[in-house]
Amino acid sequence: MSQVKAAEVAKLRKVTGAGMMDCKNALVESNGNFDKAIETIRKRGQAIANKRADKEASEGVVIAKASDDNKKGIIVALNCETDFVAKNEDFVLFANQIADTALANNPSNLEELLKLTINDKSIAELVVEKTGVVGEKVDLTYYDVLEAEFVIPYIHLGSKLATIVGMNKRIENIQVGKDVAMQVAAMNPVSVSKDNVPEEVIQKEIEIGKGQAREQGKPEELLEKIAMGKLNKFFKESTLLSQDFIKDGKKSVQQYLQEADNELTVTRFLRYSLTN
Repeated sequence: MSQVKAAEVAKLRKVTGAGMMDCKNALVESNGNFDKAIETIRKRGQAIANKRADKEASEGVVIAKASDDNKKGIIVALNCETDFVAKNEDFVLFANQIADTALANNPSNLEELLKLTINDKSIAELVVEKTGVVGEKVDLTYYDVLEAEFVIPYIHLGSKLATIVGMNKRIENIQVGKDVAMQVAAMNPVSVSKDNVPEEVIQKEIEIGKGQAREQGKPEELLEKIAMGKLNKFFKESTLLSQDFIKDGKKSVQQYLQEADNELTVTRFLRYSLTN
């Protein structure tokens, strides 16, 4: 079959997302059989995926979304090889479809998310197909979920970084939540407060503080005291509620929240960046 109808090419493109020439060639190879043409494109995607399996997919998009009642939020990261593909409208749409599916179905982990379906195809299959469409490695690399009384998502400009902040109560002024989510994006805190810092991180900071003091020639009997002082500075600079608020350095994040509502606080946050 040397001729294929433009309508069939357009239909195949709509179903698969593949390029016009790829769709036309698939229809020619399958002698106009639409189902076989779909299978040809899928096989092409798998072949490209196998060929590019060892490539580094360090670009992509990070999507954060919240449920309609703002009690659940999710973050997903869809990676690719180049920023050119990451900015492609269809690629971003695909990432959002995955995020919507995760939000609607609440999978327990990334493996479970890959098994979920969009239009009767598993996300894992669709990722392989997308590899065939764009011609470079595509990989779903991250998924996490946060539940709280009120969650606020934030996607940083360029969709390379996203955060979700969980609050202990519903807030009327959404901007307060967005400000704190932006704080998490900008300042990358290690935890909500010093009470949430893992013990291994605390011990590491103490050892670093002692080592620095020792290198400065401080007496051994003072090393512990100096290290604890450095640890308190670490808590202030690296835990969310104690950090200086990025929009007003004269107050902490906790003070900013209490100005909005003296009972308001952050219970948990998620942060994911492609440059992590």
